[in-house]
Amino acid sequence: MSTVSLLLFVLAAAPVTGKAADPKAAITTVLDDWHLAAAQADEARYFQYFTPDAIYLGTDATERWTRDEFRAWAKPYFSKGKAWSFKATSRHITVSKDGKVAWFDEVLDTPNLGPSRGSGVLVKDGATWKIAQYNLSIPIPNDIVDDVVKRIAEASKPAAPKN
Repeated sequence: MSTVSLLLFVLAAAPVTGKAADPKAAITTVLDDWHLAAAQADEARYFQYFTPDAIYLGTDATERWTRDEFRAWAKPYFSKGKAWSFKATSRHITVSKDGKVAWFDEVLDTPNLGPSRGSGVLVKDGATWKIAQYNLSIPIPNDIVDDVVKRIAEASKPAAPKN
């Protein structure tokens, strides 16, 4: 047996050591591509990242959608070739001890909503991560929160009957 053959045999028989892929890196890739898919109006790619029973919470109190309801609402935007553009400027990810669930929060730069925040839960589905819940919000500075609360209360009042 030549030296090269022996070396190849030893390398092939050696146990694989090294860490499994970093789940935070995989989750970052999923979330970044998910946001990019929306910016590119790639509906199929965008919605492939959701679990079948996923929930999307929008900025309005009435916006609690299943994946399919959210897809129906979003379809006209994707069909026009222009959905939305969210770019994470910071993100924190925590992975459960068993490595099957992760939760995150991210600060978003958005052209239409201004500074925003997203948070959510991902679950491991085989070797891939899927979004089970996403919550989009617009942080309200504390120094204007009283005014915003009053405006929400006014907007929530039933309309006066018309005579």
